[in-house]
Amino acid sequence: MDLISALPTFILTLREGVEAALVVGIVMAYLKKSGQSYLKSWVYWAIGVGIALSAATGVAFQWVIQNLGAANQQYASSIEPAIEGFFGLLAIVMLSWMLIWMTKHAKTLKQEVEGAVDNAVHAQAKNGWRIFGLVFFAIMREGFETVLFIASKLQQGIFPALGAVGGVVAATVIGMLMFKWGVRLNIRRFFAIMGILLLLIIGGLVVTSLARFDQAVGAMASSSRESQSMCFFYERFAKPADKDCILGPMVWNLSKIMPEEAFPGVVFNTLFGYVQRLYLVQAISYIFFLVTVGSLYLQPTWLKNLMPMGKRSLKGG
Repeated sequence: MDLISALPTFILTLREGVEAALVVGIVMAYLKKSGQSYLKSWVYWAIGVGIALSAATGVAFQWVIQNLGAANQQYASSIEPAIEGFFGLLAIVMLSWMLIWMTKHAKTLKQEVEGAVDNAVHAQAKNGWRIFGLVFFAIMREGFETVLFIASKLQQGIFPALGAVGGVVAATVIGMLMFKWGVRLNIRRFFAIMGILLLLIIGGLVVTSLARFDQAVGAMASSSRESQSMCFFYERFAKPADKDCILGPMVWNLSKIMPEEAFPGVVFNTLFGYVQRLYLVQAISYIFFLVTVGSLYLQPTWLKNLMPMGKRSLKGG
């Protein structure tokens, strides 16, 4: 079932990759229309450098995490979950911002990109570098969000990275179908459906990130008497087997009904952050996230994109 851990990053990079493919496709189409096709090489270089730097960032994160744990043996059991929790929070912020930004800019994305390309083309000697920068930062933004998400799932090994590669490949194929072969795709409905899936995945990341912080604080508290007071909920609410340190009383215990390690619990756990033992702080944080970010994303105008509207499509030019 390890391959299931590749699904969240596949969905994430597929959605992010299609967004990046739209930007690249719009840039390439506009360069062709404006007679500036000689600048396409700058686009290819920007794509390659952006992907390479995103991958290098992921490797650097992994190296830093491993060396931090090796250099601090006393606190090694608390450092890794704390770093995972930290990267989880960063990923939550970045991905939530991306969802909300896309909601507001979906209708004007083509005009904004074409305007930026037009400005770059008319910048004379610097137009190649401006095109490079436009595409490069679009690729890096999507790549960095993916790297943060993968870094928050270090315990799952290499499979999240494999899912990311699969998502990039699938997004590339979709981009080529739209812009090279003129295949029609209802891009608004695609983003709406993928966005809802991603919203639930990020919500699950809220739950798992809090669990990582709980694990880190618990390990810290058990390492010395001076740190035991950090588990401020433990003495009041937790039973010895529960080990909730900063998460408050237990809301549910479904370990006998739907355990995390067995189907279908393992699928829900991997995709949406389902936990067989849920605590009060996790439940409140999850609901708060869905109410705040979800209400900003699931606006009435955005929900309309889920309805059957065959004429709403984007054809690459």
